[in-house]
Amino acid sequence: MSHIPHRLEVKNISIGYGEKVIMRDLSFQIPHGARVAVVGPNGAGKSTLFKALVGLLPLKSGHIFIHGEELGSHQDCVAYVPQREEVDWRFPVTVSDVVMMGRYGQIGWLKRPSARDKQIVQNSLEQMGIADLASQPIGQLSGGQQQRAFLARSLAQEPHILLMDEPFTGVDVTTQEASLRLLDHLQKREVTTLVSTHDLNLAASRFDLVLLLNHRLIAYGTPGDVFAKENLAQAFGNSLLVMENGVMLVDECCPPD
Repeated sequence: MSHIPHRLEVKNISIGYGEKVIMRDLSFQIPHGARVAVVGPNGAGKSTLFKALVGLLPLKSGHIFIHGEELGSHQDCVAYVPQREEVDWRFPVTVSDVVMMGRYGQIGWLKRPSARDKQIVQNSLEQMGIADLASQPIGQLSGGQQQRAFLARSLAQEPHILLMDEPFTGVDVTTQEASLRLLDHLQKREVTTLVSTHDLNLAASRFDLVLLLNHRLIAYGTPGDVFAKENLAQAFGNSLLVMENGVMLVDECCPPD
């Protein structure tokens, strides 16, 4: 089956800001419909990688392919849910407006939403359990509700690939469970998902593959292979505290990447 294009293929990419290189010579392939946890210490380059994968940050070198074609060849097939800290929640839009933004790639900026677009938005709101908040200003919602609004926006986009940057950090249990249910739903639809997380146990128990980074690729594969002691030591160094009964404890307070 090697002749079938991977959903996402990264070849020898280097990424950074100005003269500073954050990620160097990174290569990996993610098969169709896989669920991948992206892990590593704070500042390892996880958010930087996501911004490159969605086209927000230009590559210094290398190539990114989706369906066998260069990044940018496909319209709106990659959805991105950023960390909450990166969003200006004072922007005067309603929850419904935010979710409708996920349809703009299909609608176009100067056209009115069709009945189908409105129904997709409504379905996305309902799936994330926030249909009753549709007319509320996004800035007045709790952190967990805001997160679910952005997850609904990504769902409305109908992406082939979804990138979620620290969706489980600083949210309530209800939002975390809603996010995990969304991942289950997307996997049934064969949507490829990459999720950055500091929760190594969650990565080990709920994801097919793990991408372990620290400014370069440390390991990539199944959780059992990636979370070997030597790989964790390379990634986290002195931050790695202990492994007890299969539970991985890392001394990190998890600020934004």
